[in-house]
Amino acid sequence: MAQEAAPVIIVVNAGSSSLKLSVYFLEDGDALRLAAHGAIEEIGADEPHLQAAMADGSDIADEPLSQQQVKDHGAAYQVLRERMTRALEDVQPMAVGHRVLHGGRDFSAPVVIDEQVRQRLDELIPLAPLHQPHNLTGIDAVSRYAPEVLQVACFDTAFHHQRPELSMMTGLPWSWFEKGLQRYGFHGLSYEYIAHRLPELDPALAKGHVIVAHLGNGASLCAMTDCRSMETTMSFTALDGLPMGTRCGALDPGTVLYLQQQHGLDNDALQDMLYKESGLKGISGISSNMQTLLDDDSPQARRAIDFFVYRTAQEIGRMAVAVGGFDGLVFTGGIGEHAAPIRQMIVDRLKALFPVALDHDANGAEDPDIISTEDSAITVRVIPTDEEGMLARHTVSLLRRHADQDA
Repeated sequence: MAQEAAPVIIVVNAGSSSLKLSVYFLEDGDALRLAAHGAIEEIGADEPHLQAAMADGSDIADEPLSQQQVKDHGAAYQVLRERMTRALEDVQPMAVGHRVLHGGRDFSAPVVIDEQVRQRLDELIPLAPLHQPHNLTGIDAVSRYAPEVLQVACFDTAFHHQRPELSMMTGLPWSWFEKGLQRYGFHGLSYEYIAHRLPELDPALAKGHVIVAHLGNGASLCAMTDCRSMETTMSFTALDGLPMGTRCGALDPGTVLYLQQQHGLDNDALQDMLYKESGLKGISGISSNMQTLLDDDSPQARRAIDFFVYRTAQEIGRMAVAVGGFDGLVFTGGIGEHAAPIRQMIVDRLKALFPVALDHDANGAEDPDIISTEDSAITVRVIPTDEEGMLARHTVSLLRRHADQDA
């Protein structure tokens, strides 16, 4: 008798020139267990590359591909899915979850993708023109190659949807707010995971005021009360707030007018500078990678690091004002989880105003957890984020709800 195929959930994260895919076994009680993960980088470029591995670290593939093999995201999805499911042998995809940057005001929670939802996601492209189209290519790729599989959209804006109105406002005429021009906030799947994980690690702290620092190539902060978003640094777009790998962060709007009017930069040139040539890369002239800058003893590298730390500490202060002080600080994301010197420098800047101190040894540990001293009034933790796991949980939830409705 043939063995029944193992049910799996697939999670897709489609970027501008990359496609990442994670496969989870769906076990008893809807428990999820990571089976494999992989990515194809440089889609559409001269030298695309595929890298995939099992959850235990053993390689599935690590090889160059031809441009013809992965000429677009649809082809990349098919290649990556085929390699990974073949390595896993007899599996049956039950549903596919997608990370979608912008849900606008319409989508405050994950949603099953049907024709009407897909059309509305197209209409939201102007709110995130550099990200949303690539997210949608992943959806279209699955529709093309596996139209029978349920698809779920999970939004990076959704976690911030219930913030106080004051936190969502801008200083523009109110008529623009009524049309949807507001501070949305992003990195919601990461913050939602921390809000899910923190009560398991520290229930008392989770009920208080906690500032979460998602620091990576994209970087932002979120102030939470009882694990609900109250304020965040990103706003109408994912460009605002902290300086990032290649994004400028908060900027006087008059600067953009000046560059247009006095230096003749058109919209494309401005967009390229603000999103791709600024931040750590633009300030240092060396790299967008924080570890590369930390390893470089040049004044240019130090300047970029210092500005990142300075602005992050400033914005933590602003987050504290939004929630009336804070009981905990959580670092997550690539820089937040792995760059101990950055954590130390940020907290050193906070000490003048807040009762917080780091334990040097705990902060430098290989797998840091609580990194504040015993007498620090503010608890500082490092919690690795898991956006893909959050996507998978939401996908299972909607899969079951959809099945109940059809029953």
